[in-house]
Amino acid sequence: MAEDTGIIYDVAIIGSGPAGYTAAIRGGQYGLKVALIEADPSLGGTCLHVGCIPTKALLFNAEIWDYLKEAAEYGITGIGTPQLDWAAVQTRKSSIVTKHTKGLDFLMKKNKVTVVRGYGRLTGPAVDGVHTVDLEASDGAKQQLKAKNILLATGSEARMLFGLKPDDRILTNIEMLSVAQPPKSLIVIGAGAVGVEFSSIFRSFGTEVTIVEFLPRLVPVEDEDISKELTRQFKKRNIDVNTASTVQSIEKTDAGVKVTWTTANGQTRDKEAEKVLVAVGRAPRTANVGIEKTKIELDRGFVKVDETQQTAEPGIYAIGDIVAGLPQLAHVGAMSGIVAMAKIAGRKFRPVRRDRIPGCTYTDPQIGSAGLTEAQAKEKGYEVKIGKFPFAGNSKATIVDSHDGFVKIVADAKYGELLGVHIIGPQATELIAEAIAVMELEGTVDELMFTIHAHPTLSEAMLDAYAAVEGMAINA
Repeated sequence: MAEDTGIIYDVAIIGSGPAGYTAAIRGGQYGLKVALIEADPSLGGTCLHVGCIPTKALLFNAEIWDYLKEAAEYGITGIGTPQLDWAAVQTRKSSIVTKHTKGLDFLMKKNKVTVVRGYGRLTGPAVDGVHTVDLEASDGAKQQLKAKNILLATGSEARMLFGLKPDDRILTNIEMLSVAQPPKSLIVIGAGAVGVEFSSIFRSFGTEVTIVEFLPRLVPVEDEDISKELTRQFKKRNIDVNTASTVQSIEKTDAGVKVTWTTANGQTRDKEAEKVLVAVGRAPRTANVGIEKTKIELDRGFVKVDETQQTAEPGIYAIGDIVAGLPQLAHVGAMSGIVAMAKIAGRKFRPVRRDRIPGCTYTDPQIGSAGLTEAQAKEKGYEVKIGKFPFAGNSKATIVDSHDGFVKIVADAKYGELLGVHIIGPQATELIAEAIAVMELEGTVDELMFTIHAHPTLSEAMLDAYAAVEGMAINA
C-alpha cells in the first residue's frame, strides 16, 4: 500500500502490464511523481506472465525442436534420437519470465516510480483538481491514494464459451502455458493470433491439432493471401483446419473433451481430443473499477478515448487492451501509455495511428503485417498496384531452410506510396519493422527500389517485393 497517504501524485496508473509499466517509466523520465498500482504480486500483467513472453519462449523451443528433428540434414550427427524434456522447456520459459519481472522491479526503482500493491478503483471526478483512488490490499486492508491524473491500464482476460470455467481439460492461454505434458490431441477454438500460435507450438511437439474457426479463414484480420498461405502451410503440417464453422457444444467425456460444430453447408461434425483450448478473443477488464462513478463512456465494455487517450472524465486516461478501437497488442498498449504520459507532461507527441501498427503472429511460418490489406485499400477507393515476392527466390531463406511464404506490397498506383505490407515467412515479425518506418516517412516504391539491402539477407525479399510492384523483381 502507499507509504504516505498525504502524497498527491502527478499520475496514478492502475495496472502494470505493458501499457501501465511503460507509461510509468516514461512518467519517471519526465520527472513526474508516479504511482503504479498493481493487485498481483508481480509487475508485468498478462503479457509477461501468461501471454506474449512465455508463449514466444515456447515457440522458440518449438522452432529449435523442429530443426533438431532434421539434424542430420544440417550435418549434425551422433546425437541419436532427440528426446523432449518438457519439464526443462517449462523451466526455461519460467526463468525468462522471472528475469524480466526482476527487470521491471529495477526499472521502477531507477525511474523513481512508487509501486503500490493493491486493487485500485475510481471514486468519481476530481475534487479541486485531485482524483482519489480506493485501494484494497490482498488482506482486505483499505486505503486511498490521491493523484492529479489517472491512467486506467487494467488489461483484458480470455473470453470463454457457453459459460464454462477453465480447468485441466478446457483451457485458456493461462492453463495451456502450464500443461504437465504436450497433449496427444488438442482442439483449438479460434484462429486468431493466440489460437494459431498455440496450434503451431503443440503441432511441433507432436500433438494432433484441430482448429475450429467461426470466420471463413485463419487469421481473419490479415490480408486474404496471408490467410490462404497459412492454411496451406498448416495443412502441410497435418493440422486439421475447419473454417466457417460454428461451435455448438463442448462436452467432457471419459477420455477428454468432445467439440461439436456446424460447417458452412449445414453439416454437423464432432471430434474428441484430450484437451480443448478456447481462443475466441479477450474481454476488457472494465468491470469493478469504478467507471460507473465517472463520465467515462464505454463501447461494449471498451473505453472511449480521444487522440490523447483521455476519457470523457477530465484527468482520467485509458490505455492498452481496454481502449475502444485499438487492437489488443502489447506494443499498442505501450505506445498509448507513452502518448498519454506525454500529454500529461506537456510534451510533444503523436497520436496512435491505427494504420501504423505492426501486427505480428509468431507461428511457423511467422506473419508480419502493417497498413491496409488489398481489400481494405480497394474499399477505401485507392487504385492499387500489388508487388509479391516469394521467399523461394531469396538465398538467405534457402540457407535457413525456410523458403515458403512471400512478401506482399500494396501500393497506391498514382503516387507509389506504400499502403500496406504483408509478410508470411522467416522472421516476418522482425522484417515488418522496416515497413512501419517506411510508411511513417511516406516512402514510395520509386524510392524503395533504389534502397540498398544487404546480401544475403531476408530483408532483400523486401527490396524484391518493392520492385515487384513495377514488375521488376530481380530474383523472381
